[in-house]
Amino acid sequence: MYTDLKNKIAVITGGSKGIGNAIANRFGQEHMSVVINYNSDEAGAQKVAEEVADNGGQATIVKADVSTENGNQELLRAALDKFGDLDVWVNNAGMEIKSPTHKLSLEDWNKVISINETGVFLGAKTALNYFKGKNKKGNIINVSSVHEQIPWPTFASYAAAKGGVKLFTQTIAMEYAKEGIRVNAIGPGAINTPINAKKFADKAQLDQTVSMVPMNRIGKPEEVAAGAAWLASDESSYVTGITLFIDGGMTLYPAFKDGQG
Repeated sequence: MYTDLKNKIAVITGGSKGIGNAIANRFGQEHMSVVINYNSDEAGAQKVAEEVADNGGQATIVKADVSTENGNQELLRAALDKFGDLDVWVNNAGMEIKSPTHKLSLEDWNKVISINETGVFLGAKTALNYFKGKNKKGNIINVSSVHEQIPWPTFASYAAAKGGVKLFTQTIAMEYAKEGIRVNAIGPGAINTPINAKKFADKAQLDQTVSMVPMNRIGKPEEVAAGAAWLASDESSYVTGITLFIDGGMTLYPAFKDGQG
């Protein structure tokens, strides 16, 4: 537990399931107030809000399209109207579309980029304007992926977006560091979330994925959330512009883990 997080206020995009759900729950355990954004799963978002309250925090849910400026402004307004301030903005919303690149439609490319990259820009922009306007040393956390570093054939739009998030994070971290605004990313690896449930239900695919992780297991959303809590807290007060990989070593070129090559 990080005592400095008590009563702080956070926005979490894509908070109705998976990693966003876990971050919201962890922030609840830290006795924070959380705006939980969702796109279509209102019941899921409401369940997360109840869990946050059970954990000792406060929560409100907001349906909003994070790929639009209006959607992000709605999230900020909810934080201010419900809780009176903003301390932490977590850009977590994301999606992926599998397709051979030569068959990938422009529509699908734009869909992935609009959520995974443009949404991060717009969320960060919204938070930055608020922090600067209040002369506040705020905190932005972008949920990226190991695929900001590891190529991922047939997921070119996703990898391109996450690669963009990496340099966007580093750039704005440098740009606003002198104002005390910290910006970091988290790079999850293979995590047991709903988006991966179907794949991991197939033992062959599960075993193949585990073989790519030096720690020889799939990660838990709670482990990613622990990293988010640390980055949000003053314990990481001298940290900005990094991607904190939470991946069991997946970014360590695991094909070489037994000395091959």
